[in-house]
Amino acid sequence: MNAANPSVIELKTDAFKAEVIDNGTPILIDFWAPWCGPCRMMKPHLDETAKQLAGVVRVSQVNVDEEPKLADAFGIQSIPTLVLMQDGKVIDAMQGVVPSGALVARIRERIAQPAAN
Repeated sequence: MNAANPSVIELKTDAFKAEVIDNGTPILIDFWAPWCGPCRMMKPHLDETAKQLAGVVRVSQVNVDEEPKLADAFGIQSIPTLVLMQDGKVIDAMQGVVPSGALVARIRERIAQPAAN
């Protein structure tokens, strides 16, 4: 878990299969690095997205410097890059700083929501 926001998962290569592939809950993955200014600008938006979508979508981060194999597996060319996955498949990807309101709306559009009763 992220120390600043415990609802944001710090995703590591060794936990990727369990957290992403084997878990049916959609997950947003933020590929970032601590030295990246736009990545730091994205952090409060990511925290707010995690709060707004708690129980619907899990939010995670991958430090590309610490987890280069994951970054390579996703073909990450620039950061921040946000990847939305559901059922082990990429269903959306975005680059750059995305405000939380726009991010939440886009995620809600992309994920399969069960019909409300």
